[in-house]
Amino acid sequence: MIEYEFSLHLSAEEYLQYYEGVVKYIQVQSSCGKTLQFPADKVRQFVLTDGVHGSFIIRLTDNNKFVSIRRR
Repeated sequence: MIEYEFSLHLSAEEYLQYYEGVVKYIQVQSSCGKTLQFPADKVRQFVLTDGVHGSFIIRLTDNNKFVSIRRR
């Protein structure tokens, strides 16, 4: 398993584009500098009225397949 930490700050209006399917993937840079891209629905559980904000840890398999995401 591989874990990457990243920060995400999306306003409610920005996340709406992901929710409606206009944009399907979120792209972020991890704290170690690696660019990560994952389906937007993976952060749906973290959406609040002001959007999605915070530090997160994403866990991937050794083949870079999504396993889980959690708030740090």
